[in-house]
Amino acid sequence: MQKTALEPQKGFSFENCERNAALERSLPGLRVPHARKTGTTIAGLVFRDGVILGADTRATNDSIVAYQSCEKIHFISPKIYCCGAGVAADAEMTTRMAASNMELHALSTGREPRVATVTRALRQTLFRYRGYVGASLIVGGVDFTGPQLYSVHPHGSYSRLPFTALGSGQDAALAVLEDRFQPNMTLEAAQELLVEAITAGILGDLGSGGSVDACVITGTSAKLLRTLSSPTEPIERSRQYRFAPGTTAVLSETVMPLTLELLEETVQAMDVE
Repeated sequence: MQKTALEPQKGFSFENCERNAALERSLPGLRVPHARKTGTTIAGLVFRDGVILGADTRATNDSIVAYQSCEKIHFISPKIYCCGAGVAADAEMTTRMAASNMELHALSTGREPRVATVTRALRQTLFRYRGYVGASLIVGGVDFTGPQLYSVHPHGSYSRLPFTALGSGQDAALAVLEDRFQPNMTLEAAQELLVEAITAGILGDLGSGGSVDACVITGTSAKLLRTLSSPTEPIERSRQYRFAPGTTAVLSETVMPLTLELLEETVQAMDVE
């Protein structure tokens, strides 16, 4: 009997992950590639009039700083934003799909999306892929029920909290938030506390760096603040260091001749008319 061909499945494909797991079980000496540690510090807290989110701006590739001005606060809807930590591509595409779905939801229902609706869509997407989509998210926004803040983990678990932090620098950021957070804070106090929390993560984690971005969301508007603070500004040298030739002695010198062989020579005429 001839078997029918399997129809292509939509979404991500993790067949190679299952193959690697099977090979690792069958071959004890095989070392399959594992996920790399990613570096980021993101945080958020609820204040009197809304929610404020913050993130650093360093993008890393293993131990290499790839970009110093990365945007980690993503737009979902006019009054809902999301901070992403983990794999940059996963966080970017996951939040883009959520923003698109929320736009279709608003056009279909004629109402603004709720923060709980966005969180549910994100955690269902992440749970569907069992953690293979490496995105840790902090969702914050204001709807008719008031300001809300959620943390969503790569496997789909979530929590609603008055303040939270995620990423490799979350320990230092949470230490500052747990020590100084108070309910019903003013915008100025909340912004100062958020900057100190992100700065603690930047100074305590090599995977975090750059400057501090923030997003202030209230019941009437949302404002994205780029480069709110720069705790790691480069130090200017007080003088120029110039040394005359010959200052450093050359102890040895070796010249390696290269033997080259001409294999083929082609001459092509160029049309100049």
